[in-house]
Amino acid sequence: MNPSALTAAHRTLPFGTRLRVTNRNNGRSVVVRINDRGPFIKGRVIDLSKGAAGRLGFISSGHTAVCTDRV
Repeated sequence: MNPSALTAAHRTLPFGTRLRVTNRNNGRSVVVRINDRGPFIKGRVIDLSKGAAGRLGFISSGHTAVCTDRV
């Protein structure tokens, strides 16, 4: 797995699904491709690669509130 790729994990969406993920705190958005299953932490709906998290501006905090839209 390439941590700089724009990918994500989701429990139910089919592999290959593309989502626009928007950071609700700063308005930044990125399009990611679902390539894994997860997250397995209660209350979380998507896990993003380090590359996607970096583009959204939340690597240091580790998590943030996001909106997702299928594209």
